[in-house]
Amino acid sequence: MRFEIMRLDDVDGSAVDSTVVDAASVNRIVQQAASLGQRIYIRPADSAAR
Repeated sequence: MRFEIMRLDDVDGSAVDSTVVDAASVNRIVQQAASLGQRIYIRPADSAAR
């Protein structure tokens, strides 16, 4: 399964950038965002995003 991960703006919460990753990469990205204090939003990726 693939997920879209969006990095959110600290001020207004809008999406700054996004990437589509496989399930195995999600934990690493979440840990990295947590260590940097970044806000992220994760959702299942559309099949068209592959």
